[in-house]
Amino acid sequence: MKRTYIAIAAALAITVVAPSARAQDWPTKPVHILIGFGAGGGTDVATRILADGLGEALGQQFVVENRPGAGGTIAGGIAAKAPKDGYNLLAISMGHSVSAVMVKQVPYDAVKDFEPVGIFTNSAFVVVVPKNSPATDIKSLIEYVNKQPGKLNYSTVGLGSTQHLIAEHLRQRASINAQAVSYRTTGEVVSALLRGDAAFAVELYHPIRGQVDSGEVRIIAVATPTRWPAIPNVPTLAEGGVSGIGYLGWYGLVFPAGTPKPIIDKLHKAMQQVLSKDAVKQRLEGIGAVANLSSPAEFTKVIQSDIKTFEEVAKTAGLEAK
Repeated sequence: MKRTYIAIAAALAITVVAPSARAQDWPTKPVHILIGFGAGGGTDVATRILADGLGEALGQQFVVENRPGAGGTIAGGIAAKAPKDGYNLLAISMGHSVSAVMVKQVPYDAVKDFEPVGIFTNSAFVVVVPKNSPATDIKSLIEYVNKQPGKLNYSTVGLGSTQHLIAEHLRQRASINAQAVSYRTTGEVVSALLRGDAAFAVELYHPIRGQVDSGEVRIIAVATPTRWPAIPNVPTLAEGGVSGIGYLGWYGLVFPAGTPKPIIDKLHKAMQQVLSKDAVKQRLEGIGAVANLSSPAEFTKVIQSDIKTFEEVAKTAGLEAK
């Protein structure tokens, strides 16, 4: 009987020690990072910057793979079912929370099926108008649009997208009488502004920075909780009198649920090391983003909070998942 207890104790010791031992050696082969959007987008570029740094820090290649489609849920479905061995990551953005609300058949639970590692950078959503718009701030935009109730539009990338829901939230909070017109790309959204087909748009700062710098469009407000470092002279929506809106765009990494915690902790520590480097910070700033590492627990709270907010916005707007 005594030998039986010894054997059981030895087996338990192995099960406890094994994950730590694996984490100590991890990674011993390339780590794959899935992205649910195409190459060249914000999630893609920011993730590749981080992946380069992680490869140097951990001595293994971090391979980025794009699997676009269905609002990122195709890649999410693949990642959720991937082996839980630390070699399968998913890079997500705020769109992860939006898809949980606006995509009818999501093949995973946006929270329960993943182990968050951390948000690694934040970005800004901005309210932008054509260069010849009479609006110089959010207050004058509201007045301009509402003088022609129901006649003016705002342009957005895809109905049910992150940009659309934030613009719709703004419309609700500020009582703006304008209709959404959907386009496929950010370029088309900007073209609609330049043609006069739209009075304003809500977009990420970095994809339109070129048109802002050239003077084709103007930013009249940021939708962030506080002013954005890259454009410190632009007021927030709250400063302009529209309260209750404060979005921080984000990009983060998650593992499939069940991935050993020691591996998650090791990757988080490596991310902290990478994001502390000036060269990495500068590369992220080059795309309008700011290096900012969250804890796994904080990441979970952000996803849950975003889902709740977007559910409320969609319900008020009468938007249904498709």
